[in-house]
Amino acid sequence: MRFRSYSVLPGFAPTLGFSLLYLSLMVLLPLSALVLFSVTQLSAAEFWQVVSQPRVVASFKLSFGAAFIAATLNALFGLILSWVLVRYSFPGRKLIDTLIDLPFAMPTAVSGIALCAIFAKNGWIGGLLAPFGIELAYNPAGIVIALTFIGLPFVVRTLQPVLKESERELEEAAACLGANRLQTFVRVIWPGLVPALLTGFALAFARAIGEYGSVIFIAGNLPMVSEIAPLMIMSHLEEFDYAGASAIAVVMLAFSFVLLLLINKLQAWSWQRIGGVRT
Repeated sequence: MRFRSYSVLPGFAPTLGFSLLYLSLMVLLPLSALVLFSVTQLSAAEFWQVVSQPRVVASFKLSFGAAFIAATLNALFGLILSWVLVRYSFPGRKLIDTLIDLPFAMPTAVSGIALCAIFAKNGWIGGLLAPFGIELAYNPAGIVIALTFIGLPFVVRTLQPVLKESERELEEAAACLGANRLQTFVRVIWPGLVPALLTGFALAFARAIGEYGSVIFIAGNLPMVSEIAPLMIMSHLEEFDYAGASAIAVVMLAFSFVLLLLINKLQAWSWQRIGGVRT
C-alpha cells in the first residue's frame, strides 16, 4: 500500500506559483518599471551624461565606500558582540540584547538627530574630540558612523543563532588535543561562522547603500565631499527631473546587484568548504 506524504501547506506547484507571483509584484515589477522608465525617457547619451556628472560620481564613490567600511566594522564588532551575548552571562545582558534592535525600531530621522546630538562639535562625544581637531559630524566620517549604527543589528542577529547551535564539544576536543585558543577559533569555530558572517555583511552593506534619513542630518551634504547617492536622487526629484533620478537609481541598482551576487557566490563557496549544504 502506498501512502501519500502529508504536508500542512499545499503542494509544490501552488506554493511555487504564489511565491513567484508575490516576488514579481513586490520586487521584480517595481524594479523593472524603474529600468524601463529610465530607458524610455533617456537616450544612451543622456543617460551617460546624467550618471557621469562629477557630483554624481563622487556620490557613488562615497555611498559605496562608506557602506563597505560600515559593513566591515559591523562584521568585526558584531562578531565580538554576538560572541559575548551568546557565550557569557552577566548583569544587563538581556538589556543589551534588546538594545541591539533599537535601530530597527527608531525612525531613521530620529537616528540622525540623535547621532548629531552625540557626535557634533557641541555633542557629548564630539565636544570632547573637537579640541584635538577631530570632527565626526558633517563629513564622510559622520556618514560611516550613521551607516554603522543602522547596520549592526543585521550582523548580530545573523550570527547569534549560529553561535548558539555550534557544538562546544568540538572546542573541548580541540583543547584536549593540545590546540590553543587561537588555533581552536581559526580551525574549529571560524569555518562555521564564515557563511553567517558573510550574510550579515551583505545585509548590512545592502541596507547602508540605500540609507537616507539618518545620514542627511549628520553628513553635512557638501557637494563633492559628503553628498550620498540617495541625496542626489532626492535632489533630482525635487527639481521634477524624474528621468535623471531614475538613471542614478538604475546605476545604484546595478552595482548593488552585482556586489550582492559576488557576496552570495563567496558565501556558497564557504559553505562548500565546510561541507555544508549549497545555497
